[in-house]
Amino acid sequence: MKIIILGANKVGAALAENLAKEANDITVVDPSATRLRDLKDRLDIATVEGQVSYPNILESAGARDADMLIAITDSDETNLVACQVAYSLFRTPKKICRLRSNSYVAEKKLFCPEAIPIDVVISPEQEVSHYIKSLIDLPGSLQVLDFANGLVQLVGVKATRGGPLIDQEISQLREHMPNVDTRVAAIFRSNRAIKPEGTTIIEQGDEVFFIAAKEDIRDVMSELRKVDKPYKKIMIAGGGNIGERLAASLEKNYRTKIIEMNLERCRELTERLKSTTVLHGDASDQEMLIGENIEDTDVFLALTNNDDANIMSSLLAKRMGAARVMTLIANPAYVDLIQSGEIDIAISPQQATIGSLLTHVRKGDVVNVHSLRRGAAEAMEAIAHGDKNTSKVVGKQIEDIDLPEGTTIGAIVRDDKVYIAHDDIVIETDDHVIIFMVDKKRIPELERLFQVGLTFF
Repeated sequence: MKIIILGANKVGAALAENLAKEANDITVVDPSATRLRDLKDRLDIATVEGQVSYPNILESAGARDADMLIAITDSDETNLVACQVAYSLFRTPKKICRLRSNSYVAEKKLFCPEAIPIDVVISPEQEVSHYIKSLIDLPGSLQVLDFANGLVQLVGVKATRGGPLIDQEISQLREHMPNVDTRVAAIFRSNRAIKPEGTTIIEQGDEVFFIAAKEDIRDVMSELRKVDKPYKKIMIAGGGNIGERLAASLEKNYRTKIIEMNLERCRELTERLKSTTVLHGDASDQEMLIGENIEDTDVFLALTNNDDANIMSSLLAKRMGAARVMTLIANPAYVDLIQSGEIDIAISPQQATIGSLLTHVRKGDVVNVHSLRRGAAEAMEAIAHGDKNTSKVVGKQIEDIDLPEGTTIGAIVRDDKVYIAHDDIVIETDDHVIIFMVDKKRIPELERLFQVGLTFF
């Protein structure tokens, strides 16, 4: 697939890296020669230097014969104009636009061929806020991913001492919970992926990803770690777009506070939020944290646009007694360095956004894509089409499907009913199949597996 990415910022660079690994024809456009040179040194891609919305620059990038254009610069207006130019002059078939301002995102009527011809709108702030809320709603989780409209969840947890299944084989899950069906999709031990078998022993410190119907998730978690109490008190450092969105989604069910340094922004937040306490100050001010009873806080979230400030305020909050600390980190190099130390969860806005983008890039009928382990693995929801003669999966038992190495089917959703994947289950037409992939280089093989043959009518 020929894809043009407009913007070599952190999200654009991460997306280019993901797509370049999958044998796509990628061209990245950006005004910065330095950014493009850095990308070109690492990846087998084409680059074009220039303003991304200029017609001559888009033509140089190959917009006339591109399959898709992804406008992902930091400027909403630049992204909008670029999509309009690509449609009006080059009839680029699919246009994906990153928009940060909720004023644009909320106006759905704007995005149609008669107005602004954008096929898909991606809102990073919305994606990150939803991702964080999922972690708060499920205490003790490292990652929570929804499939089939929330009927199924894939959850990552750290196995800790006190969980009944620690130092036991995975097969013991069924004996411990005879009425709950689940499947361990992957185990990461010391940053190395381990293929889960029935005889695999779960060790303390393992990151375990399991899949189950949403209503069974907490029961499965209790087998892997001591159950965390529900969170009640939330403190957010940073009242930007992400902080505001998150507070708005939390304030009905949690006692929520926001600390914001900009006084004018504090006034805006006070007007927009209903029950969130808005505090003017510095989240790294020890006296302020003491005054706000940081030691009683269940979750402290550092969500400013400054990595260093987020890390320092998080470390301080943790040492002063915050039970759990989550930190927004824009620099991918920092994420693995700080997570699992005093900071419980490092949140990468790039990875939270890329899953949404990849959903629209995958071949076949793919309705959900999630990036796991900071991009090391991927979970996908694909819909099976065709029949026994035209499909490589329909009509076959799971054990007979020639899955790429490192790939497992975790669950199937059929008519809103969840079936955890077992070897004897037969895949039917229109099944939603939840797949976990450790080796992302195998994604083209998986896409071909779910594409319908030419004889299907």
